[in-house]
Amino acid sequence: MTYKSYLFALTLRVLGLLIALMLLAFGIVWLHTYAILGGTLLSVIAVYNLYRFVIKRFLEVDDFFESVKYRDFSRWFVETKGPQDIRQLHKGFNLVNKTIKAIDSERQAQFVYLQKILEMVNIGIIAYNVESGDVLWSNDSFLKTLDFPSFKNISFVEKRRPKIYDELFETYHSNTVSVTLEMRQETLKVLISDTVFEMAEDSFKLIVLQNIEETLNRNESEAWKKLLSVMTHEIMNSIAPITSLAETLQKNIQESMEQSHPETLELEDINAGLNSIKKRSEGLMKFAKTYRSLNKVTHVNKTKIKASILFDSINELMKPSLENKEVTLVFKLDDPNLTFELDTYLIEQVLINLILNAIDATDGVSHPQIFVSADLSHKATGQIKVADNGRGIPAEIMDSIFVPFFSTKKTGSGIGLSLCKQIMLLHGGKIQLQSSENQGTVVSLLF
Repeated sequence: MTYKSYLFALTLRVLGLLIALMLLAFGIVWLHTYAILGGTLLSVIAVYNLYRFVIKRFLEVDDFFESVKYRDFSRWFVETKGPQDIRQLHKGFNLVNKTIKAIDSERQAQFVYLQKILEMVNIGIIAYNVESGDVLWSNDSFLKTLDFPSFKNISFVEKRRPKIYDELFETYHSNTVSVTLEMRQETLKVLISDTVFEMAEDSFKLIVLQNIEETLNRNESEAWKKLLSVMTHEIMNSIAPITSLAETLQKNIQESMEQSHPETLELEDINAGLNSIKKRSEGLMKFAKTYRSLNKVTHVNKTKIKASILFDSINELMKPSLENKEVTLVFKLDDPNLTFELDTYLIEQVLINLILNAIDATDGVSHPQIFVSADLSHKATGQIKVADNGRGIPAEIMDSIFVPFFSTKKTGSGIGLSLCKQIMLLHGGKIQLQSSENQGTVVSLLF
């Protein structure tokens, strides 16, 4: 409708100019003075009117663009005065301004929201211009972690803490790394990761800094508490009978020595007591050797191997253990070409340990079955699963299942799953447990 109104008005003015020019041409051809004067006057008026009509629209558009240039979106264009097409044009300008103001307001709200979140997180964040060193933004956690006052340029850090400056701003960390920063009177262990991004014609570097000193200390303390609790329990179980037997034998010998006519000591009793002490001492030695074996595995020798070959090897190794068992061991492999890069010897040790645990868990279960499978996880990384339909693991001991020396078996050493976890960590992977009582357990090795 606006376009038609504008086109109609423009057409009228063009026709008026055309008529005036025709009148002028008639006067010139027929040498008619009044026609020449009238045609000239009307032509000037028509050209001026057409010029004003056209230029007024351009001035309105130029005025709007000027406000956009200076981001003056608060301006309001009059919608109730002037020609209809200009009113509609003003309505369009106001709608654009209103939309831009709404977008800008929403963007500002999102920025404030994001800024508040980044201020609240317990992770230090800083972004700065790579060329000039000017700080674009940093949160309080960054300043608090490094004990810095607020600064506008990273040269501030270079002058006061050159070592920290080199580690943070001069060194590029493609992956998250753990480093130790030398503070004024102490050292601080942190995780650092950074990335470079472009905005307009400038390059910026974003650094994320996380203080892991307290977390490491807390986790280490909890691990030591669990370890010492289990070790104390095991050691006390061995020392208590040794102490009791030693006191009994010493008391018998002392009484025999104090009598005026010593009775002949029962050598069989003494021999039995000494044998018991010897056995318990050997148990303590075995416990110590078992503890030492946890520290033997320190590196892995990875090679590529097909899952089918690995499963065939495990199947052969497990045959002697399954001869007198009713357990059904099933290996499932959908992709025969699936290949892993791992330390074959160590992973075989892990799988044998997990299958033996599954055999024990299915003892007394009707139709006991163990399934070993290999495939790709949802992250497209390799995984091996050992599942059974055994008794399952009680929920109250799930948190302790990987603690060294913790075992629910009477004859267990308690290092099997701990060793499995350590081997998986050395492979850069992890081990996960899913278990329900009386339904079974699934152990996943994620590479």
